[in-house]
Amino acid sequence: MEKLQRIIDILNDWIWGPPLLVLLVLAGIYLTIRTRALQFRYLIYAHKLAFSRHDDDAQGDISHFQALMTALAATIGIGSITGVATAIAIGGMGALVWMWGAALFGMATKYGEAILAIKYRETDELGEMCGGPMYYIRKGMKWKWLAAVFAILGAITAIGTGNMVQANSVSLALQDLFDLSPIWSGLGLMVLVGAALIGGIKSIGKVAGILVPAMAAFYILGGIIIIILKIEAIPSAFGLIFRSAFQGQAAVGGFAGATVMMAIQIGISRGVFSSEAGLGSSPIAAAAAKTDTPGRQALVSMCSVFITTGIVCTITGLVIAVSGVLGEIGPDGKMLDGSAMALRAFDSIIPYGGLIVTIALIPFAYSTILGWAYYGEKCLEYLFGYRVTKLYRVIYTLVVVPGAILGLKLIWGFANMMNGLMAFPNLIALFVLAGVIAKETRFFEHLLKKERQERALKKKQRRLNN
Repeated sequence: MEKLQRIIDILNDWIWGPPLLVLLVLAGIYLTIRTRALQFRYLIYAHKLAFSRHDDDAQGDISHFQALMTALAATIGIGSITGVATAIAIGGMGALVWMWGAALFGMATKYGEAILAIKYRETDELGEMCGGPMYYIRKGMKWKWLAAVFAILGAITAIGTGNMVQANSVSLALQDLFDLSPIWSGLGLMVLVGAALIGGIKSIGKVAGILVPAMAAFYILGGIIIIILKIEAIPSAFGLIFRSAFQGQAAVGGFAGATVMMAIQIGISRGVFSSEAGLGSSPIAAAAAKTDTPGRQALVSMCSVFITTGIVCTITGLVIAVSGVLGEIGPDGKMLDGSAMALRAFDSIIPYGGLIVTIALIPFAYSTILGWAYYGEKCLEYLFGYRVTKLYRVIYTLVVVPGAILGLKLIWGFANMMNGLMAFPNLIALFVLAGVIAKETRFFEHLLKKERQERALKKKQRRLNN
């Protein structure tokens, strides 16, 4: 097992080296320029659209809101709680700054992915929408081999990132809080996952539409209470975060210290893990949305980056910063990491604070497993047709148990490796098809301008009639 861990660590250092980090940042910057900083100009409208508009007559399987919640189901939670704690444990508090930076430009990347996913989506033999990088690589770039590579990596990543990481984080949280054996938490989670996957994307969308907003609100409220209680420590916490980002962080307790390069590398990679901007997974959910034009759903998809990294990740990072738990040693003699660190941070400030993390973590992990099941299923359907999806759902459900039992470091390492590999084909497509994204954006902005003019005219007519 140790030999396998060393191999995974070496591969991760290579995959998440300068080439991929530069590509991720450049993709976000390039699309920001091509869309004229659309993520800032339309941020408020995008959130209003996500939570208020309904396109029941438009093509698609689920609403804007359900598409956003399905995408958030696969990102918010483990990546925003356990992922942030893991990033801080490795890269120091400065990793947060680089997560924010990745999110800032990642919104433009997420927007571009969704534009392409809807523009090039297809209808399968059951009448359901299918889309994502494999479709826009094949139809937009005409590179069938690269589309197949993405689909293969996507199906594998779903098992590692979307399934095993989530199951592992839940089992560790339940073990720390209730001393529950990982085998039992794994079996329980497996039953719940299998029950929900029977209904496909419509069932997943409905579950996500209920679970994600409720649990996100619960966790955010708990975090805000802690921040208010420790409000005097916030300025120094931000000072530490920004100093560590540009100067590195010294060793403290069990924390071995971190260089600036470590903070950058782990911050950007965990930022991608949290928001999935550039990864190519969330456009698979966006392609299923009911929308009259690609740009409208693309704005909704963009919201997920702001919500996950801008809000939830920030709350997790600030709670860890003000609690001072970085470097603390757990009962097993090892430094606190992952969900154990987040649990300890909440617990150290408010009574039963760990319960907030655990109560939020379990539904988050559950919804994430469901969201990624859909991603992996659509990748396999692209390769082999609809008939393989039922078998994939069975295998995917069974993998929950070993995910709950295996070691955290090994699983996170595997997930991080697959995330990086999956990003390469998608990033290539975003650069090649940036012109298509820009053209669709101009068309969409023209449509919005026309809609505003029509609303203004109707408003004027109503005033005249009165």
